[in-house]
Amino acid sequence: MTETPQSPENLPAGPGATPEPVQRGERTGMFGARDTGDTSGYGGLRTPILFPAAAVRPYGGDFDVIADAVEAAIPDGHVERIVVDRGELTFVVARENLAAVARALRDDPALRFELCLSVSGVHFPADAGKELHVVYHLMSLTNDGRRIRVEVTAPDADPHIPSVVDTYPAADWHERETWDMFGVIFDGHPALTRILMPDDWPGHPQRKDYPLGGIPVEYKGGTVPPPDQRRSYN
Repeated sequence: MTETPQSPENLPAGPGATPEPVQRGERTGMFGARDTGDTSGYGGLRTPILFPAAAVRPYGGDFDVIADAVEAAIPDGHVERIVVDRGELTFVVARENLAAVARALRDDPALRFELCLSVSGVHFPADAGKELHVVYHLMSLTNDGRRIRVEVTAPDADPHIPSVVDTYPAADWHERETWDMFGVIFDGHPALTRILMPDDWPGHPQRKDYPLGGIPVEYKGGTVPPPDQRRSYN
């Protein structure tokens, strides 16, 4: 396996130390609104967008055992880096290697991550060339409920990621939801259609660049106007 080199300022102080996170941009306001105004009253708030850096051994707990098994089962170079953050172990994989990695994680006797718990989409507009992130949450029923995450990325200009439904049939609806909300196209999915929004709905509502404007919402006889028609506090 190969890991992305880190700049000197992000290198840990010693073996097993946690590297400093990498800043990939800055969020303005409470919700990062740019075009339609921030109606939260926090228009001047500036928050750095931080990504955890590649971890260094020892990872701690069962993480080293899992990493050793992954290294033995998966060809060198398929895992770009390993991240340990907030008590979770994440293997970052190039999208072209996802199908092979998923099959090895499920079938290798030392791994046996048989269950795909969920598929999560994330949109990072500031992560140039990797704006769309998809995270697979896996659990091993054979090996005492161990859990890991597998993360892949795709650019906005080419939002294609291979489907893992052939390996994890339970990912069917999860991939449909990620397509619906973020616009990620899962190549090879048996029926990639919307699952939450109407079929003719324009855009993908959980992307960061999705406009705040919308339709009025009725609530107990009252009407709440769309966000872009509410009072602006800045």
